[in-house]
Amino acid sequence: MQERKPQQIARELALLSLSQLPINPKKLTEEHLPKLVLATVRTLRSEVQDTLDNATAELQRSNERLLTSQTRASDLDTARNLLKEAIDYTQTAINQLGAAVEFPELIQLANQDKEVGRYAIQLVKIVNEHRAIIDEQISSALVDWQVTRLAQIDRDILRIAVGEMRFLNLPDRVAINEAVELAKRYSGDEGHRFINGVLRRVTEQKTAV
Repeated sequence: MQERKPQQIARELALLSLSQLPINPKKLTEEHLPKLVLATVRTLRSEVQDTLDNATAELQRSNERLLTSQTRASDLDTARNLLKEAIDYTQTAINQLGAAVEFPELIQLANQDKEVGRYAIQLVKIVNEHRAIIDEQISSALVDWQVTRLAQIDRDILRIAVGEMRFLNLPDRVAINEAVELAKRYSGDEGHRFINGVLRRVTEQKTAV
């Protein structure tokens, strides 16, 4: 597994933290931010256990299909279909285990590396305090769509990237690449392509001004 840099871990932590912001973000204060990150870390611990439980269930289904294909299949086609189902269940379990393996790394670095915590909190603050400006930039890059209609995970990935470009002077290319990687981990199948397209239009509009 490729080692990730502290800022990459921090972006992931900030992304997960943004979903836990209070309904009225104006109530968020400096002292709330570390608690917000801590709550996210605790949520991740719970997700690790849920993921392991799901993987166990998928492996059990796979085992049942394999036994059935060997003992109860009436013909070769039925046996093949059961074997394919067993392989699919096993692959799902492997994917879930892969996610579970990565969560402890996020938890450990969030707890041990001060740079991770500081940058995650900085990102949450930027998105929270400058949301109107950030959303305006995203809206102008959306084609026949509104920021409020986006899936929350996609919206927050875009907000982090635009916030980094505008308020932290992160190079556009780096911000886009990092957002795409986040989308590959957390968004839907086509999420990373959508994120890439929107952010490229954001940078094109900046250049045109």
